[in-house]
Amino acid sequence: MDKTSTLILGLALIFTMWGMGLSLVMADFKRVLQKPKAIAIGLLNQLILLPLIGYGLLCLIPTSPEVAIGIMVLAACPGGPTSNLLSLLAKADTALSVTLTAITSIITIFTIPFIINFALEQFAGEGQSIQLNVIKTIGQMFLVIIVPMALGMLIKHLNSNFADKMAKPIRIISVILLALIIVGIIISKRDVILSYFVQAGVLAVLLNVSTMLVGFITARLFSLSAKQSTTISLESGIQNGTLALAIAATLLNNTDYGIAPAVYSLIMYISGGILVSLVLKKKI
Repeated sequence: MDKTSTLILGLALIFTMWGMGLSLVMADFKRVLQKPKAIAIGLLNQLILLPLIGYGLLCLIPTSPEVAIGIMVLAACPGGPTSNLLSLLAKADTALSVTLTAITSIITIFTIPFIINFALEQFAGEGQSIQLNVIKTIGQMFLVIIVPMALGMLIKHLNSNFADKMAKPIRIISVILLALIIVGIIISKRDVILSYFVQAGVLAVLLNVSTMLVGFITARLFSLSAKQSTTISLESGIQNGTLALAIAATLLNNTDYGIAPAVYSLIMYISGGILVSLVLKKKI
């Protein structure tokens, strides 16, 4: 990936996390004490079941190392502002969605390096010896995830009206930048994109649908409300594609690993929209 593409990707991630920070207040973190069961079920799905389901699918469906590692990178990056928006549209528990996204954004800066190193050991082909430096990676992710998010929260605290006005434009800019990145990957990998797209597409659909179903079912099994169950379903199946692409292109320095997250980023909007539609029509 050239310097311009890397810069756009970095800006997209920073804008995404800053935009999320603009919608956060400290009460979102304190909500852990108010809704401990719902938060625990959500974190179980996002931080444990999601990577396990991703790994299980890869064990059942052989694919290329590039797609396999891309799927695991994606599975290491749960949540994201998109799930908050979809929860709002579905009239689900938006507060729970925001809280889960905020908490996972902090926790995953520590879990992502270990999940990705595991994926590299399991799926990288012969002669591939790349491993992430855990401490360095945590530091880099802190700078591009926590710092912009904290800055957004500070602005929200100091000037709530400005933060509210900026939230929508920032979200739009983030989506546009993500779309540009996906188009750039497709163009740069046009010689192999078709074969990768088919492989990644099947796994992406299965990962997306299975995690959304598992999220909803586990929430209902633990007697959470319909709104909370919908939120956890969305949080489980809607991943932070921008972060996954950034990891593939910058930390792993291989845009081939970004093809699966790119495909998934397209699919999750469709599946998320379908779930929102079903909820609003009271089909589930």
